[in-house]
Amino acid sequence: MTMFSRGQKGKLADLGCGHAFTAELDVAASGMSVDVSCFGLDAQDKLSDDRYMVFYNQLASPEGAVRLALGGSLSRFTVNLDALPASIAKLVFVAAIDGAQTMRALGSSSLRISSAVNFPWSGADFGDEKAVIVAELYRRDGTWRFGAVGQGFNGGLSALLAHFGGTEAAPAPAPAPAPAPAPAAPRVSLSKVTLEKRGDKVSLDKRAGRGFGRIHVNLNWNQSATAAPQPAKTGFFDKLMGGAGMRKGRGGIDLDLGCMYELADGRRGLVQALGNAWGDYEREPFIRLDADDRTGAVAGGENLTINGERFDQIRRALIFSFIYEGVPNWSATDGVVTIAAPEQAPIEVRLDGGGNQMMCAIALIENCGGSLQVTKLAEYFQQMGGTSAHELMDRHFGFGLRWKTGSKG
Repeated sequence: MTMFSRGQKGKLADLGCGHAFTAELDVAASGMSVDVSCFGLDAQDKLSDDRYMVFYNQLASPEGAVRLALGGSLSRFTVNLDALPASIAKLVFVAAIDGAQTMRALGSSSLRISSAVNFPWSGADFGDEKAVIVAELYRRDGTWRFGAVGQGFNGGLSALLAHFGGTEAAPAPAPAPAPAPAPAAPRVSLSKVTLEKRGDKVSLDKRAGRGFGRIHVNLNWNQSATAAPQPAKTGFFDKLMGGAGMRKGRGGIDLDLGCMYELADGRRGLVQALGNAWGDYEREPFIRLDADDRTGAVAGGENLTINGERFDQIRRALIFSFIYEGVPNWSATDGVVTIAAPEQAPIEVRLDGGGNQMMCAIALIENCGGSLQVTKLAEYFQQMGGTSAHELMDRHFGFGLRWKTGSKG
């Protein structure tokens, strides 16, 4: 792997890198919210097509040449340069802080191009800028090249969008009796809702004449997070986990996503990989967990979908996560849950706080008179004697489920 410093450039071919690869941006931003993006620019260094801004609200370019998977401190772009249209001459990777902090608060960070390039950078390289243009891939004389930029930028993500010539979506205007105008060119929507403190809430209303659509719940985290080794455990929780709760394998932390639910008629249940309780999207409980990633190697993390067209059948859903593999260390996971519904701003809940507990109640999704309300919980549970963390969390939120030892099938 070739180490790059700020301002250094090189041809991808000379670096032993083909046209299909991953670009991993690892930003050390403990306790802060950093938005990572890739701008696909034309020959005039402008975002002439807003569909080529790949970020949290638009995770892929139209043909899929650039795809983004978010995971705690690590953001992974899957890039296929040959699939890009000729109009895209440059890909620019940026990071912007969302909040009061500035770039100087970041720790040691890096951008890696597969196993070919590593560009380390740090918040110590900057001052009070709110963003940084990290690196770029650009086409010159028919050859793709990599450039380590490391340039601070005074504005945040919105200012970066304006700098590259993109247009931000404005709030929807009030209804007017005049006939609707012709559809305008698509604009980038930077809207995002971050629930900062425990108890913070946000409500979503149904789309006109429709339900909430397919509600996507994604859990992602720093999958390489580790902690100091601890003695192997053989207590009740280890039995509950089928002996896998403390496997040493990769040394990283494997989080599992799950959900306790209560239907409108009062019936209650559980959706999780443990015990193969996958749920069902089309039938009750109208909640389905995707196939479990047992290795922790999938950049897309863990995913659960809720049938928003049948949300009238759901009273509440408690989104939780537990550490299935690895030494408990929530502070190292940089975990984040994103709840996204069609035509709505994504809702972000970070797994901040916590220590060596096994279980985190992340968010509560409730049906409040037809509206969908999300509340940040961020409450942590640890087994006590013969009572598992699952059961303690259940008691705390009053679902009244019956518990027994289980394992992944």
